[in-house]
Amino acid sequence: MPTIAEVRRGWAAEFRAHGIDSPELDARLLIGHALGLDHAGLVAAAASRLEPVEARAIAALARRRLAREPVARIIGTKEFWGLPLRVNAATLVPRPETETVVEAALAAIDSGGPRRRALRIADLGTGSGAILLALLTELPNTLGIGTDRSAAAVAAARDNARLLDVGRAAYVVCDMAAALRGPFDLIVSNPPYVASADIDALAPDVRLFDPRHTLDGGTDGLDYYRALAVAAPALLTAGGALVVELGVGQAEPAAALFAAAGLAVKPPRHDLNGVPRALVAKKL
Repeated sequence: MPTIAEVRRGWAAEFRAHGIDSPELDARLLIGHALGLDHAGLVAAAASRLEPVEARAIAALARRRLAREPVARIIGTKEFWGLPLRVNAATLVPRPETETVVEAALAAIDSGGPRRRALRIADLGTGSGAILLALLTELPNTLGIGTDRSAAAVAAARDNARLLDVGRAAYVVCDMAAALRGPFDLIVSNPPYVASADIDALAPDVRLFDPRHTLDGGTDGLDYYRALAVAAPALLTAGGALVVELGVGQAEPAAALFAAAGLAVKPPRHDLNGVPRALVAKKL
């Protein structure tokens, strides 16, 4: 039987040949998951020969990746803001660019005083709970509530809060802010923002595996920004902030919606690729 290192190189080459973006990383993560080894363990055991059952287990995971299933869905976890988060079929896989929303939200909080002050925040469309849990780890006296229309997503978020021992998070099943009563010092959201007609052109990792309702932002991709513009002003405290993730090209139309609702819109915050990714709008 081949060694762990040989199998890792072989599957990385196969992934590369099929156009997968991060072949070496994906091979390492999948093999580590199959064998129950972290990165250091894989390095230490690189010369060990696999048992046939181990090779079959690795091959089964690799075939799922070749079918474009994201690694996070295969292994069931994804790191976000340094936190290991469980994901399921009802949640988006947290993406690095969404950390820009956390950064923008913390900057908005910092502009109003110390992070240790008591605050109330809401995360609308919370999914796995990624944004809310990241914020609560940075804001020690803050209470947070996350909403999602999917009971299965809310179950994942509650599970993540329990596993991370974040006891200041509550969750409710509802559409965006439908079940909430303010006031909140901060409202955050990564809403569905892909135009309906564009979904079928998305990368297969997204199109085939992300729940459609987490992507579909209506005909022009702006439906949920319109809903937030209606709901947020009544839910925010004076000086409170709404922080949303943006799709490509959505900074100006989203800003116009929030400004028309009477919110003071700040310049968008860019992600590491230079894309305007997070928009902050404050209640005066």
